[in-house]
Order: sequence, then structure tokens, then C-alpha cells
Amino acid sequence: MGMFTVIPQDTFEAMQLDAGVLLTTFDPANPSAPADSAIICATTGGINVVCQPEYSDLGEDVDNVPNNMKELKHLDSWTCSLGFTSLDTSAEGIRLALGAADITASSGKIVPRRNLSQDDFGDVWWVGDTAEGGFVAVKLKNALSTDGFSLQTTKNGKGQTSCTLTGHVSINAQDDMPMEFYVHDALNVTYTQATLTSAGFKYGTKYYTRSGAGTTESPYVYTQVAENAVYDSSKTYYVKSYS
Repeated sequence: MGMFTVIPQDTFEAMQLDAGVLLTTFDPANPSAPADSAIICATTGGINVVCQPEYSDLGEDVDNVPNNMKELKHLDSWTCSLGFTSLDTSAEGIRLALGAADITASSGKIVPRRNLSQDDFGDVWWVGDTAEGGFVAVKLKNALSTDGFSLQTTKNGKGQTSCTLTGHVSINAQDDMPMEFYVHDALNVTYTQATLTSAGFKYGTKYYTRSGAGTTESPYVYTQVAENAVYDSSKTYYVKSYS
């Protein structure tokens, strides 16, 4: 292997896995498994998270100024959205896709509304697991469906509703952009002593060694063993798990 044919050792830990879930509420400071009532819908094909800047070049019409001079670059706005395909054709699922609409609970009737209400906007969270047992979360603020309702049915298949939720800036907080990101390390990490022999020391499992005093003031430090390490019977090895 060449000197620069390498990847960071924490690549696996930083990977985001699976599709994640769309939620109406989430507290990144006190994360917990979501209540069923907080899950917006079942999805298919994953979630598309977009936070795209829009720039102006204030020097593009000025003589003798090269394009994209950094001192004349101006950030106009951010376009923030969550795109997904929903398998939910409940009344609330259809209302969410429509954006401006009302539900008549007694009859199950959903009617698009001519005028937009401030109550049509609401915060939406996407939360996904990371390989190390932590999570990545995205908060879309003041979200509103902007592509409308589109239901595609198939023979012997499931109906699928395409939905794009776009975040909006509030007049009451004009400097707050409509998307926030949160990254959290593993919630509960446990290191368990591994029972090993030389023959069993294979790097299909990552191993760690321990150092430190192991007190509250000076906790143990676990260091990942190099992939090409040779088994040392004088050392105690540990494996890491998450919960």
C-alpha cells in the first residue's frame, strides 16, 4: 500500500448508517428513542437533506475585476430542504404534503386552502444513527411543503407520495437560517474484556488496550490497537460496544 493510500482511522465511527427517521420533536441535548407519536411517516428510498448557499458576484459587471474575487463575493441566502418519498396516506400525511390544507376530522376530508397560514409552518427533524453508536440530527425550521402532493401507485405495490419540505426564515429572527446540524458521539460506550489467544487475535473485531487510573478524577483511556499489531499475551484486550 502506498504512503497516501490511507483513510482516517475514525472513518467507520464517523459513517452515518441507514435511512434515519423524520420526527416532529427531538432534543439533541437529551436524546432518546423516539415515541411513535413523534415519527412523521414511513419512508422509502432514504431522505435527501439539502442546505445550499446562493451567492452573488458583486464584481461580475465591474471592468478589470476577475470573476469570483473573494472580497466581492456576497452570500444572498440559504436554500434548506428535506426531500423524501412517504408511504403514508393518512389524513395528516396528505396534509403535510399539500402544505396549506385543512383536515375535517369527522369525515376524513382534506381540503387545500387558498391562503397560507402561519400554522402551516412547523419544525421537522431528521435523525440518523452513526456507526459508532451516536447520531447525526438535522433540524429544518419553519418547514412547509413546497412541491405539493404527488401520489404514485403501482400494481401489486405500495402507493408512494413525494414530498419536499423547505425551511423558511422568520421575520422575528431574520439572521437565523432555517437549518441546524447536530453531531453526537456514542451515547453509551462499554468496553468488555476479550478472552483471546494468539490464534483468535484477528482484526475482524477492533481491539483496545486500557491505561489510566480508572477513577472518576482520572478515568481509563482506551486506545485502539493498530490493525497490523501482533498479539501480546502480557496485555489485556477489550472490545467496544454501544447501547
